[in-house]
Amino acid sequence: MMFTRFAAKLDKFTLFIMVCLVAIGTIAIYGATSDTKLDGLHISYLYLFGAFCIPLLLLAWFDYRILLGKLSYVFYTFGIGMLILIKFTGENINGAVRWLSIGSFQLQPSELVKIFTVMLIAHVLGKREGQRLRLIQDIVPVSVIFMIPILLIMQQPDLGTALVFIGALVSLLWMGNIRAVYLLSLLGVIAVIIGSILWLYTANFELLSQIVKPHQMSRIQAFLDPASDPDKSWHVKNAMYAIGSGGMMGSEAHFVRKGFIPYAYSDSIYVVIGEQFGFIGSAVLMLLYFLLIYRMIHIAKSSRDREGAYLVIGLMGMLVFQIFVNIGMHVGLVPLTGISLPFISYGGSSLLSNMIAIGLVLSVNAHKNDLY
Repeated sequence: MMFTRFAAKLDKFTLFIMVCLVAIGTIAIYGATSDTKLDGLHISYLYLFGAFCIPLLLLAWFDYRILLGKLSYVFYTFGIGMLILIKFTGENINGAVRWLSIGSFQLQPSELVKIFTVMLIAHVLGKREGQRLRLIQDIVPVSVIFMIPILLIMQQPDLGTALVFIGALVSLLWMGNIRAVYLLSLLGVIAVIIGSILWLYTANFELLSQIVKPHQMSRIQAFLDPASDPDKSWHVKNAMYAIGSGGMMGSEAHFVRKGFIPYAYSDSIYVVIGEQFGFIGSAVLMLLYFLLIYRMIHIAKSSRDREGAYLVIGLMGMLVFQIFVNIGMHVGLVPLTGISLPFISYGGSSLLSNMIAIGLVLSVNAHKNDLY
């Protein structure tokens, strides 16, 4: 009887969209690895998905309001502790220390810390009950809560994941009833930082190269001036050629199969979809993302308490930012960075955090009419 009531409250439409996205991801991973030594990675992806369905359903069943109470501080502190632990015991892979080894599974704590941070901020903003956010009492503490994990993640280094926090922060402050002048000031600071990078690139290239890390500098150069160094823009150029060669219905995936797209099964998975399934495949993917975001907005609007709405909007902002940057960097809209495509890219930690996010969204929808 309890299971029947729980199943009746589950948002099947959101689950269906997620399953469709995972199905597309599985097909794309197979297309990227079938002729390589990584053949069979799509099976591992399905195993991970099956395993992570357990925490997703548990979170959907559990009342999210309990998790957003004092437990949100515990989760956040635990997450910061993991980020600090990485500095001493983390495994160095390709020059970055981002992972903790748990048996055969490599956990990237920053993926979970994104969720924990959004949960804490949803609880903090919920206390304001929709009143205007104050600069010193509200906005500054919320910004500090975000900046702590951002600074720790930047040291790994992992600029891509750190930037995802900015997307969640802006969406939460906007939803939390921030004054327009404060939000514009925050966006202005971001614009000044971007403008300073652009100015330094043209006026003082040597100074900029001393401020940012070498791999970040090469990505900035490849984005702003691809012709200056064909080697540095090689990845993005091939990605754009591959997506263009897909045409309307897809092609034989020459670029992917011949190894012209690095990490085609993970961060560059969108290129696989664009080349193998063409405009139609990309359009279906974008439609599914649109429906998922639409559904999350609907759940946020129907939430009976502000904490639930803030939680959903924060998670939505996180996903939207990842989708925009991942796709944008492969079509030349933004510089190349390490951000996975939600539910599509191969990666256990990324898939786990995304499914936890969906589990929390389902919990908000399932318990919106429950007394607490």
